[in-house]
Amino acid sequence: MGKYFPADARNKKEIEFLELKQGNMSVPEYAAKFEELSRFCPYINAAHAEVSKCLKFENGLRPEIKQFIGYQQIHQFSSLVTACRIYEDDSKKRASHYKAVSEKKRKRPESG
Repeated sequence: MGKYFPADARNKKEIEFLELKQGNMSVPEYAAKFEELSRFCPYINAAHAEVSKCLKFENGLRPEIKQFIGYQQIHQFSSLVTACRIYEDDSKKRASHYKAVSEKKRKRPESG
């Protein structure tokens, strides 16, 4: 493996994983990038490290998702990703709904 993927390149990927944050990515995009980069940190994928993997994932979430998910203490990675994805989808739908209601109110002629 060292011949085709030198230690310095592996180290860069590990650092990229350790510094990974969701930022502007959707939850599925963040989860995919997290899984891709976690391959370079074998200790995070060990059977006994599921809680650590979840904590690392949560720590990189955007604050509004992290706040909602954090108190649930989900310690199974696939369940955590699913809960985050559902919350993000629901938040987008809620925001769209309130935006539509707000625009409707602005377009309504004032009665007086």
